Amino acid sequence: MNNKAIPTLRPQDLVVLLKLLLEKEGAWNQISLAKSLSISQSEISASLKRSAYARLLQNKGKAVARQPFLDLLQYGVPFMFPQQPGAVVRGIPTAHSAEPLVHLISSSENFVWPYAKGHMRGHSILPLYPSVIQAVDLDPQLYEYLALIDAIRVGRAREKNLALELLRTKIC
Repeated sequence: MNNKAIPTLRPQDLVVLLKLLLEKEGAWNQISLAKSLSISQSEISASLKRSAYARLLQNKGKAVARQPFLDLLQYGVPFMFPQQPGAVVRGIPTAHSAEPLVHLISSSENFVWPYAKGHMRGHSILPLYPSVIQAVDLDPQLYEYLALIDAIRVGRAREKNLALELLRTKIC
């Protein structure tokens, strides 16, 4: 990275950090991350550099700094990566319309990531990164984490608090 440029976190950095949380420490490499997330290897490399600069990685970049990451999810995500529900479309359930919140919150309003092959109709929510739609097919746990983060991005206070509580138990 250019010394004059200040690395700023991007939405895909959260996706990469979530995936690292699900991997055994040191049992991954950039190529395996790129393949599992449908993100280019160069973008994985840049993401890891940005996360290290933000002090979200520890153990020489091989593990996520869990508490700082939770703080980012709680205090940063709603403001850095906000989302407003859009038009009703077909897609993949997210936020309170997906596991694990779907059983805890009763709502007549569904939220989905737009996807022509999706099985639910609801208000569109853009995912943190376009390739997550392919990545969640390969990793149901990643899907749950991303749905919880979407609840933080678009939910009301109750949804946000439940999502944060579930993330805290999963991450810590």
